[in-house]
Amino acid sequence: MQPIHVPVLLEECVELLSPRGEAFEKDALMIDSTLGEGGHSQAFLERYENLRVCGIDADGAIQTRAKERLSRFGGRVEFFNGWFDAFYANYPLGARKPNLILFDLGISIFHYELSGRGFSFRGEEPLDMRLDGANELNAASIVNGFDEERLADLIFLYGEEKFSRRIAREICERRSVKKIETSAELADLIYGAVPQSARHGKIHPATRTFQALRIAVNGELSRLPSALFDAFNVLEAGGKMGVITFHSLEDRIVKNFFRNLGRDCVCPPNVASCVCEGRACAEILTRKPVVPSDVEVKMNPPSRSAKLRVVRKIADAGKMRLSGVGL
Repeated sequence: MQPIHVPVLLEECVELLSPRGEAFEKDALMIDSTLGEGGHSQAFLERYENLRVCGIDADGAIQTRAKERLSRFGGRVEFFNGWFDAFYANYPLGARKPNLILFDLGISIFHYELSGRGFSFRGEEPLDMRLDGANELNAASIVNGFDEERLADLIFLYGEEKFSRRIAREICERRSVKKIETSAELADLIYGAVPQSARHGKIHPATRTFQALRIAVNGELSRLPSALFDAFNVLEAGGKMGVITFHSLEDRIVKNFFRNLGRDCVCPPNVASCVCEGRACAEILTRKPVVPSDVEVKMNPPSRSAKLRVVRKIADAGKMRLSGVGL
């Protein structure tokens, strides 16, 4: 039996993003910005019979799995293959505004165990890590092509890896003899590069480096700020937007953006008088991020780092609301 991805914080998402009230009694629209295998969308479709879902994913292979999973809902579901930032920047649904928007920024078990693209350091797979096969940049081109300083900076910034310099040095020494081609080669190299005391912690020594490469290959952090902004602005007034993050870099972007949405004024201190809209654009529904219960973490260990933040839209946001959401 093939593994099935377990959606994290499922009950919390359904509760906090629930399409309730008069505005939702007729025909609500939810956009699942990171459809994956369709677990979150399935739960919403099952519980809210008037809800329609538009699912976005850059990976056509995993979207095929989602189409099979959601086929019983017929015309209540439509699919878009592409990156979520491009979808919201060139919003293709015209006057149809969503009432709910969800981003789940995690990587599916499909990618780790079935894609064969080197997302996991536990297998012998080509170093690829692309969600979109049309992307020219892959993990192998970074590992074998970036100079040592650039490689170390990338691993430190995106992986928050304190041994980034040692790892980058070892990569450069190894590739001078032979090109690094597989996930297992890279994982073994990293294991040997870190101090012995760091080889037997809670996570494999290669975890953070693999995370950094995946983020860089797919432009995950660079896509996020503009996608959040554009998505919020296509959301129907009174609608809700939720984002599930899995590491501190993502969560910082989301937290800062939502915080700015909830402020009456976001002008920088050096501006003499207010030039922004001067009122909050959203009500923050999660003052602190919602995290998985101990029970969920025990049943689904990958959920342990998940955080959910949700806002309700009051009005469109101006560009000033983007200030401070970067790294």
